[in-house]
Amino acid sequence: MYARDRLIVGLDLPTVAESEKIVAKLGEDVVFYKIGYQLVFAGGLEFARDLVAAGKRVFLDMKLLDIDNTVAKGVENIVKMGMSMLTLHAYPKAMKAAVEAAKGSDLCLLGVTVLTSMDQQDVIDAGYEYDPHMLVLRRAEQARAAGMGGIVCSAEEAVSVRRIIGADMALVTPGIRPAGTEKGDQKRVMTPGDAIRAGSSHLVVGRPIVKAADPLAASRAILAEMADALSG
Repeated sequence: MYARDRLIVGLDLPTVAESEKIVAKLGEDVVFYKIGYQLVFAGGLEFARDLVAAGKRVFLDMKLLDIDNTVAKGVENIVKMGMSMLTLHAYPKAMKAAVEAAKGSDLCLLGVTVLTSMDQQDVIDAGYEYDPHMLVLRRAEQARAAGMGGIVCSAEEAVSVRRIIGADMALVTPGIRPAGTEKGDQKRVMTPGDAIRAGSSHLVVGRPIVKAADPLAASRAILAEMADALSG
């Protein structure tokens, strides 16, 4: 798998029009995009279909969590949309329902372990008995047992998670920040090269590309760093 197949650009933008401009600027250099809540509620689902029709891959970041039947019905429709990846919160019952609903399709279901904007105090405040690292590992075990396609976690946990999930499951890491860029609201971050070397299969990069003065140059620099790490 080449670096271009592993870079997912997060279209964390307020409108479809702005997202279309970014996609046009990035051209053939970028083939994979993430669409989350912000864009979904501004026409992003139709835009996701348009991207798929144009030959792009789409990671729909919805972090589903509901009763089993509701999760299953949602996943069935997302499969029909031609999405490549979909996130769920890594709760065992929800994951099992989603896996059953996606059976036979190419949709890669990803279990979200602990958000990269959360640190130990945030996890304690949310009422969990584990620290972030232990909670990530516990949910990784549960995702593997449920038959999920992959895991979303911080690159800081990638080495430990990879030991649990093995070589075949996807390990998708947001919170990627090239050296010298601002962390923003992320608390557990890593550079693109370090994340690849830690075992990440896919990197989600949003603001460092879409907010860059030259998004194409920013994406090419990240792709070059990823390629270097992959060849090493």
